Amino acid sequence: MPDNSRLVREKLDQAAAILDELGIDAWLTFVRETALSPDPSLDLILGLDMVWQSAFIVTRDNQRIAIVGKHDMENVEAVGGYTTIIPYVEGIRESLLSVLLQIDPQTLALNYSESDVAADGLAHGLMLLLQRYLIDTDLAERFVSAEPVIAALRGRKSHLEVERIQAAIETTLAIFYQVGEFARPGMSEVEVASFVHDLCQEQRLDTAWEADYCPTVSAGPSSPIGHAGPMVQYVIKPGALVHMDFGVRQDDYCADLQRVWYVRRDEDDAPPHAVRQGFEVVRGALQAGLEALVPGAQGWQVDAAARTAIVEAGYPEYQHAFGHHVGRAAHDGSTVLGPRWERYGDTPMGVIEAGNVFAIELGVEVEGYGYVGQEENVLVTPEGGRWLSDPQTEVWVI
Repeated sequence: MPDNSRLVREKLDQAAAILDELGIDAWLTFVRETALSPDPSLDLILGLDMVWQSAFIVTRDNQRIAIVGKHDMENVEAVGGYTTIIPYVEGIRESLLSVLLQIDPQTLALNYSESDVAADGLAHGLMLLLQRYLIDTDLAERFVSAEPVIAALRGRKSHLEVERIQAAIETTLAIFYQVGEFARPGMSEVEVASFVHDLCQEQRLDTAWEADYCPTVSAGPSSPIGHAGPMVQYVIKPGALVHMDFGVRQDDYCADLQRVWYVRRDEDDAPPHAVRQGFEVVRGALQAGLEALVPGAQGWQVDAAARTAIVEAGYPEYQHAFGHHVGRAAHDGSTVLGPRWERYGDTPMGVIEAGNVFAIELGVEVEGYGYVGQEENVLVTPEGGRWLSDPQTEVWVI
């Protein structure tokens, strides 16, 4: 495990500044048994699992207070990001109530959200417990959602976070290149995935999402596209496409990329016109989305730019969002670069900010050959989007 103390301190500093920017007095992350019921925010502001009930409070005037079980105190001290650490033995209520009454926040942000899973870490039972702890006060009337706090905190990647994502991207691309050298006609999707898993194991790397579905491998036109795991019945065949969606988690940060190969019938066989045309349309739509990815734009506007490019080229629109944040998770919460569909809630209304890192992705099916999909990772700068991954510029061949 990497030493994340510096990273946690950076994110705590960011959190206090975000609270001040949003006019929110305090943010409370309230957790227990996080190995069983993790709160996604805890990785950013602590990087440790908690067993007993624990409270982590950040204020807009940069107080950072941890109320934790006695046996966790030394571990929290070692992180170095908290100005005050209060241990308890029998119960947290008295210390928590004392601190909150002393701070006396007029707005107290809690980790609940209808739209953003990364901001919805407070379990319902813990919310009820917290309300009971505070029943003799009016503090419960001051609760607000921490969604905008967490969205900004997760989305505004620090320099160290971008460095780690960049390293994960480079490792992921190296594995894609090795897959291109390894894959041969007759191999099943499962054999390709097993090769990838072996490479990860050799390098002591985790996959960016559940290994059973990372990588996803699609061999030929009959193989399902999307989140389906590799299947033994689908094999690499000459004259068809192989598509792979994959990323590694390295030093706690993820990459998420897609690449596509054409399987030659012989050494003179080049990707046919329909495949090359589909690939160029995909590339053009990615570029259109990248050009729309500027600070101040909303997520749905970026998606619309890419979606329009696909439809105007004569292909059906893709049935998913154009992009999502990448960071400690492959899908890192907050703003979605997607259409204003019910399933995305309010996330497509999120505003793009400098420091955001997105995976942008789309594809088209080419009849008789398979799926042409491409996914790249990009950093939003004050001037607009910048590639973090080396974009695939032509159909690779096997």
